[in-house]
Parts: sequence; C-alpha cells; structure tokens
Amino acid sequence: MSDSLLHKRFPDLADTLPYLRLGTAPTPVRPLDVGTAAALWCKDDSVYGDGGWGGNKVRKLEWLLPEAHRRGARTILTVGGTGTNWGLATALYGRDQGISTILTLVDQPADDHVRAQLRRIEKSGAAVHLTHTKRRTRLTAPWLYLRHKLGRERPYFLPVGGSSPLGALGYVEGALELADQIAAGVLPEPGHIVTAVGSGGTAAGLALGLRLAGLRTRVVGVVVNDSLPLDAPHIIRLAAKAERLLRSRGAQFEPTGLGVDDLTITTDWLGPGYGHATPAAREAQSLAAQDGLGLETVYTAKALAAVLHLDTAGAFGAGPVLFLNTYGPR
Repeated sequence: MSDSLLHKRFPDLADTLPYLRLGTAPTPVRPLDVGTAAALWCKDDSVYGDGGWGGNKVRKLEWLLPEAHRRGARTILTVGGTGTNWGLATALYGRDQGISTILTLVDQPADDHVRAQLRRIEKSGAAVHLTHTKRRTRLTAPWLYLRHKLGRERPYFLPVGGSSPLGALGYVEGALELADQIAAGVLPEPGHIVTAVGSGGTAAGLALGLRLAGLRTRVVGVVVNDSLPLDAPHIIRLAAKAERLLRSRGAQFEPTGLGVDDLTITTDWLGPGYGHATPAAREAQSLAAQDGLGLETVYTAKALAAVLHLDTAGAFGAGPVLFLNTYGPR
C-alpha cells in the first residue's frame, strides 16, 4: 500500500497517479533562533532524500520518476544552471531507477559551490551539454530531443526545477505532512511559510496543499531567479493546473478557489540576478549557521534574508512563521 498522504486522502489516486518514496518522512521541525521578534520555526527538508542529494527536488521526483516509467521512458531531458541542484538530483535518482538523464546547462555566476556541483553532475552519469544561454538552450533542445530518441521511445522532457503540475504535487504532499505535524502538536499552525522560489513548483504545491489540508497558513515566496516568470499569477496558474491534474486522476474535493491574493511573492531579495550572492544573503547565512542551519546564497539564504527584513517591518506580527529549508547537500 502506498504511504503517500495524497493517496491516503484521495484513495482513488493510488491506481492512477503512481508514487515512489525517495526519502524519510516527516522531515524535522524546530524553533530557529536568528533574532526575530516573531516566533520562527524551520522545517528542514535538507534531510529529505535517501540518495546522493536531498532537499525539495527529491519530493518532486517522487511523482515525476514513476510517471516516466508509466510512459515507458528510459531517458529524461531537462535544463538548469551549471550549479543545478535539480539536474543533479534528477541524474542521481533517475540512475537508481534505470532512467538516464540529459542535461542542458546555462551559465550562472561561478563560485566554489557551483564548480563543485558541476563536478558532481559530470560524475553522475548524466549526458551534459553546456548550452551557456537560455536562447541557445531553446535552439539546441529539439536537436537533443531527436538525438536521444530511441526508436519510437522519446525522452521525457521536464521543465526547470521539475516545476510541472505533476512535480508540484511534491509540495502538496509536503503541505499535508506539515498539517499532520501541526495536528500532532509538533509545532503551532504558522501564520506564514516562507520559501525560496526558483521555478515555482514548491510555492505552487504548498499553496494548494495548505488549502486542501484546511490550514490558513499563507505562502510567502522569495523569488531568486530572474530568467522565469515567477509572479503570483504564474504561481497560482501552476497550482490550478496541479489541482486539475488531481481531479483528472480521480480525486474528489470542492474547488479550492485559489487566487493571487492567497500568496505573497517578492522579488526584493533577488539582487543582481540568479546565482548572485547578496550582502543580506551572506548575513542571513551566517546567522543561520550560528544556530546549526546550513544555507547557500543562491536560494535559501536569500529567503531567510527576506524573513529577517519582513520580521523587522512587522509583517509577521508575533508569528509563528515557518521557514522551509530546501537545500539538501550530501
């Protein structure tokens, strides 16, 4: 029997929407002491994932890899930056499931972390194509698609970050997990949950999952990627597509009525662009480290920097606020 919380809530999905557990749940929650006035908690998804990488990408792959098998695909084609966590996770977990990965990588600011990540990607067994720019990636993708076609079998294309309607179910599942932890008294119901937004799937899944769980928690998405449209309308459209997917596969529930007013999206902490560290992110990273939490300056430290500023501005009141740590190095 599936141990998916979505399957337990909507049993008809078990036969129509395959799921593959790739990590140990639930992930831990704990108070986070970085000097905020509001009560601040952390849900640490960095520990999620039993393979060679962790974090939020693994939750998406729990739905995407079974779908690849359902389609009969033996190859995944996807895109990312040269330090992509998504690409590495796809290559490693796909390899474990007998699925090969083709990665087209665009340039991002290089530092020690990005260079080390690229070495991990190159050792993962993925076929790596350095396309350098978004434009060259668009031009190259059709050729790669045809090149890696095996007879009638076509590669399964996945968007940046796995942020498709199906991939967004990873954090519908994550929100249901959080709801169970709240019901068990592990933490109080947060007024806000703050997450980095690199491709939109995590924020969209959370918004839908929290509504399905009956929680009033508001998603605050901190945009860290300037190469994709990641405003509230785009995030809500992705959540609505995930909702329609659930219905099309047999889940029965009242329409959630999600709208752009149901979440907050901010670009104030992006800095010069994707992958560029900011002074505020470095400061947040240092504060988190003092409380034993490891962040990086591409995604999670920028999100925590937003938490610190919004707290100072009184946006959270007394809280509680939940910070989602999505970074999962191994």
